[in-house]
Amino acid sequence: MPGEATQRGAGRASSERVMAEKPMAARLSDVPSPQGRFGAFGGQYVPETLMPALQQLEETYARLRSDDTFWSDLSTFHKSFTGRPTPLYRAGNLTKLVRQRAARTAAGKPAQAELGANIWLKREDLAHTGAHKINNTLGQTLLAIKMGKKRIIAETGAGQHGVASATAAAHFGLACDVYMGAEDVRRQRLNVMRMKLLGANVIEVQTGSKTLKDATNEAMRDWMGSVEHTHYIIGSVVGPHPFPMIVRDFQSIIGHETKAQCLRHLGKLPDAVVACVGGGSNAAGIFYPFVDDEKVALVGVEAGGTGNAPGQHAAPLSFGTPGVLHGSLSYVLQTDTGQTADVHSCSAGLDYPGVGPEHSYWRDSKRVTYTAVTDSEALEAFGLLSRTEGILPALETSHAIAWAMKLAEQMPATANLVVNLSGRGDKDVDEVARLLSTVNAGH
Repeated sequence: MPGEATQRGAGRASSERVMAEKPMAARLSDVPSPQGRFGAFGGQYVPETLMPALQQLEETYARLRSDDTFWSDLSTFHKSFTGRPTPLYRAGNLTKLVRQRAARTAAGKPAQAELGANIWLKREDLAHTGAHKINNTLGQTLLAIKMGKKRIIAETGAGQHGVASATAAAHFGLACDVYMGAEDVRRQRLNVMRMKLLGANVIEVQTGSKTLKDATNEAMRDWMGSVEHTHYIIGSVVGPHPFPMIVRDFQSIIGHETKAQCLRHLGKLPDAVVACVGGGSNAAGIFYPFVDDEKVALVGVEAGGTGNAPGQHAAPLSFGTPGVLHGSLSYVLQTDTGQTADVHSCSAGLDYPGVGPEHSYWRDSKRVTYTAVTDSEALEAFGLLSRTEGILPALETSHAIAWAMKLAEQMPATANLVVNLSGRGDKDVDEVARLLSTVNAGH
């Protein structure tokens, strides 16, 4: 596949023009195209030096994608090592709380059907390493071995992808370097220690905002100079083709399990599925198997931060415009001159100015509804799920929990809503304590 020119900054493009250039597929699941496009989005915007590595990856994955032995081997690892399938759990206490809130809101109004959908949690927090990230890192490490690579590198924000990459590397005996912004090192020290204990070298990035975007920049630079022996395990559904497809496919195990579990427990598909969205891997993983099921509402929840002004949030699907970032065309938060904008979130895993191209495709097709939750709402949801269900959710997941509760209050009590509980919150306890002390001091 011929390379496309590298672009500095994001490079602005109007949504109307972008969507006019590429029609939607007959079925939304029939992407990407052979050119790596999700409608108008995606592609390969990288230096020519990376094209041989991308071509090797594309050819290797194309061969293995139809290899039953590869998927059987990966399934065996998931069962014996990852702990799959993860449970689908009815959050009875949270459901009760939602119904009580709905009843108070409806008090004094004309009688109507009881409100408050059943809330189910897809427990990815129970997967080995504590999040969904291991689904992708095991698959990509197997790909690296097939390509003869001896070293893997990764970027990480919340640290979960870094831990999962270090875990897979240790399991298969590969060297591992993880790039992490200095600000994320500060707020995710537990995961930094976990990575080091697993044998990974954690490289602290001091440039820019010292967060996920900057860690990704440094990982890409490393890969450009080491492609002969190194595979870059991108942690989300971002980057140049074929990464968005590969990560989505490996994470789709979440949605396939959820579908089967709903049919077994409920006798039908859920009415709605909710997931948080940063780069978008956990959401893509649970959404993709449902995108052709039009009666299932899909909702992605971005980081609303502290407000709607530039620099106060990390919600490119809500406030961004089409542009190029880290090798693909997607929605990006950017300045009027096309430079990547500053972003903010209390959650290190959502603190990113871009999003996967397939999410942009789903946004413009209107198949998935995208919204945003503020830092304060996420912190409240963190505490509520902890107290009502005895489950500490990751701050990333807390954004999805916050919106799911709002949505469930408006749905009938006979409805079923699934939240992808993408990770556990042990890593966030110190940061939550700091944020809550700041809030309390302000009062």
